[in-house]
Amino acid sequence: MNAFNGIFDKSRAWLSARFPKFAQRLPGFVQLTRLDKPIGTFLLLWPTLTALWIAAQGFPSFKLLFIFCLGTWLMRSAGCAINDFADANIDGDVLRTESRPIVTGKVTRKEALLTFIVLSLLGFVLLLFTNTLTIQLSFFAVAVAALYPFMKRYTNLPQVVLGIAFSFGILMAFTAVQNELPSYAWLLFVANCLWTVAYDTQYAMVDREYDLKIGVKSTAILFGDADRVIIAMLQGMFILALLLAAGQLGLGMFFYLGVLAAIALFYKQWQLTKSRGPEGCFKAFLNNHRVGAAIFAGVFLHYLFS
Repeated sequence: MNAFNGIFDKSRAWLSARFPKFAQRLPGFVQLTRLDKPIGTFLLLWPTLTALWIAAQGFPSFKLLFIFCLGTWLMRSAGCAINDFADANIDGDVLRTESRPIVTGKVTRKEALLTFIVLSLLGFVLLLFTNTLTIQLSFFAVAVAALYPFMKRYTNLPQVVLGIAFSFGILMAFTAVQNELPSYAWLLFVANCLWTVAYDTQYAMVDREYDLKIGVKSTAILFGDADRVIIAMLQGMFILALLLAAGQLGLGMFFYLGVLAAIALFYKQWQLTKSRGPEGCFKAFLNNHRVGAAIFAGVFLHYLFS
């Protein structure tokens, strides 16, 4: 991620020299779409790539790889834009989000909504090069992604909605390759939902103090003092679902090594959240990038050497 930020800084300097007016407004949209914070893209990308490799039983076509990598980036950015649109009136009351672009006036709510629409349309254009079933699934995916930011006002389970939104890429990877949804695709979908709820609860623990004051709901608030135990249970069910899928798919040693690495990383997260301090919880959340990478690496190596 440091390399990514370095490239971003050099690009911004180049634009400032040649297109000063455009460059002046660009940081606000970069912040809106979190291009400077790619962790969310990675958390969305790793499970999607894992599903793509499993569906193709090895390296997928370059066309599909391009579509899903670019589509993941577009839809994560679109999700961030609609999230800031929805949270415009509350972000200023939370320490972590008080400098977001709508709050500071760098971007208007209307511009955030237009950004969501444009990025979603670009993602849809990519899917036109797949098949009908994948396109049909995309409508549900966008609807859930747009719904998620508003759920924190009505339910203590917005992380479940996020889990569904973050798992649609798995289903679409299978339909794009196989034009159907086998049973193990749904098992991977459920597994990813469980994992997403776990790591987004860690994320919500960072803001719990502020959310309680302003009336925002989350699983971190719902779970209370049982938060770490329930996160561990969700992570355990995630691992179990992966193992069940592995049995159906005949995945071998490399995959199980990836699972062992994920378990070790979960233990590290348990240690990081021990004090429930915001810094430790945020580090635990970021650590999930490595969990996704470990699982994908296990799948990648399995098909490479099988």
